[in-house]
Amino acid sequence: MDNIEIRYTFQLNEKSEIFDIILDGRKLELIRDDEEAKPEWTELGCHQCSHCPLDKETTSHCPVALNIASVIKRLGNICSHDQIALEVQTKERTIIANTSAQRGISSMIGLLIATSGCPHTEYMKPMARFHLPLSSEEDTIFRATGMYLLAQYFLRKAGMQEDMSLNGLTDIYKNLHLLNKSIAERIRFSAPSDASVNALILLDMFTNLMPFVIEDHLDEIRYLFDAYLA
Repeated sequence: MDNIEIRYTFQLNEKSEIFDIILDGRKLELIRDDEEAKPEWTELGCHQCSHCPLDKETTSHCPVALNIASVIKRLGNICSHDQIALEVQTKERTIIANTSAQRGISSMIGLLIATSGCPHTEYMKPMARFHLPLSSEEDTIFRATGMYLLAQYFLRKAGMQEDMSLNGLTDIYKNLHLLNKSIAERIRFSAPSDASVNALILLDMFTNLMPFVIEDHLDEIRYLFDAYLA
């Protein structure tokens, strides 16, 4: 399969930062430059997640931290509420928006976390494949639940036990919430400004909200499916 290329361009006043994100078309993981420096805060033992399944004896660095290290290095001095011009180019479309630095960074960090190879983020690869920049809370809820239910369809076709209760999706997001908290601590350890941390906090708002949405609020969009329920 062909690699997937996504370009994020951040324009702040006269300065621009371009991130060319290349994903392995089959593994859906970021193709990283192994020659890039690996800061101390990316080491696995630095603010390691309490539920991390990786072992320092066999894995030297946190895969999530490695994926976002370049973002922290290059955008770490931007203030959260600085207004930027953001352009995101994919093969299928180009999205242009004036937005806050933290929202633009949050969108890109979400993609980089999902494609890091961390065992807790593997489940988000389908959403990374069909990346939607600057997605709203409603976008994320719809896409995440749709992704999970499609996974259950494939499980059933394979003769395995499916989960139509969405309990597994709740567990996935609870684990992502713990991961985001630990990554935020790493960023605080490394970044001189607040934009990157606040971008992760913004991303984590969706992560933290999802279990409650699944339990209490999905009925609010039930009306969209009236044609199916008639």
